[in-house]
Amino acid sequence: MARRRSTEQVIFFPWERGGGGFFRGRGLARATPFVAAISMIVLVLILGARERTAAGIRATRATLIVVHDAVAEYRADHEGGCPASLAALGSEGYLATAAIDGWGRPLRLVCPGRRDPAGYELMSDGPDGDVGGLDRVE
Repeated sequence: MARRRSTEQVIFFPWERGGGGFFRGRGLARATPFVAAISMIVLVLILGARERTAAGIRATRATLIVVHDAVAEYRADHEGGCPASLAALGSEGYLATAAIDGWGRPLRLVCPGRRDPAGYELMSDGPDGDVGGLDRVE
């Protein structure tokens, strides 16, 4: 009768076994946490930039409302006439704050308006600062 040789069974945990996985197969298993960290940093930077732009738009819209009310008061007191500039609104006491957008640039007042000759247009050049650009805030 032949005697069987007992073989020892070895159990591997998934992280102990060689091969498998993109980084492990190339000897880059230790790079995985760094790649994950850099990916997270890039994601946070992208989301932060989006939020800064959105916050600037919200601040600009709030300023536009305040300036719009000041221009309406000025026009009511001056028989529908437009102010010479937004600085004139501040000097005459109609506007208590500076008329700047969320990016630190002055707002634009066009009177008479291009669309409505009896009205006016109040706008910001937007985040990029291009006059009449596609990202302007009105």
